[in-house]
Amino acid sequence: MIINSRASRHLAVNCVAACLPVLFVGCQQRKEAETETSAPEIVIDRLVLGRLQTNCYCLRAATTAKDCLIMDTGADHVEPLIDFLKENSLEPAAVIFTHGHFDHVNGVTLLCEHFPRIRAVIHKADGAALAGKVKESRIHFVEKDGPIEFAGIKLEVFHTPGHTPGGISLYLRCRGVVFTGDSLFAGSVGRTDLEDGSFKELIKGIKEKLLVLAEETVVYPGHGPSTTIGKEKRSNQYLR
Repeated sequence: MIINSRASRHLAVNCVAACLPVLFVGCQQRKEAETETSAPEIVIDRLVLGRLQTNCYCLRAATTAKDCLIMDTGADHVEPLIDFLKENSLEPAAVIFTHGHFDHVNGVTLLCEHFPRIRAVIHKADGAALAGKVKESRIHFVEKDGPIEFAGIKLEVFHTPGHTPGGISLYLRCRGVVFTGDSLFAGSVGRTDLEDGSFKELIKGIKEKLLVLAEETVVYPGHGPSTTIGKEKRSNQYLR
């Protein structure tokens, strides 16, 4: 796996409202993408957006593909994502939201302005978060676990509520990668002391749907660094 990082340096901002039980201190905003290529296909670009340092992912079925799939948009300072897409002549077919909190969905307004044909995908239980941000005709609601496909990329939806009622994780089976939003982090789990949160439900979903994946499965969370299922099974204090 090749990792290219060309990060622009800015003042670090504490993720005070980043929906985590612990704060990430020293995070820095990245204006350009950190690219991970799972040779020879499936390109995953990560951009860290906004004051709350939300991980935004852009997936392509191949290095030459122009259609792409976006995962979460951050709350503000979304311009680096727009610039990245246009500089690489990419056309987003859809944006999938791991949950409905503002630091993951608010950036969709600007994204839709630049790419009006994009579809927005969110679990129905969190659907209210897109009201007034996306045309109703462009919204696709997920209601149960199962496969979805956009831009030639097949993902499996796992409903992992607890942080929010409509929290989902997305498993890229062909590359052994799972995007966990704010459900599972490196060494932590999502906060459940916000509205409609449930720690019991969160841990149940993580254990029954995520920890059953192969230990080498790479975890890409909604904030902070990547990890693996095996590492979290062994050392995450919230999962003991």
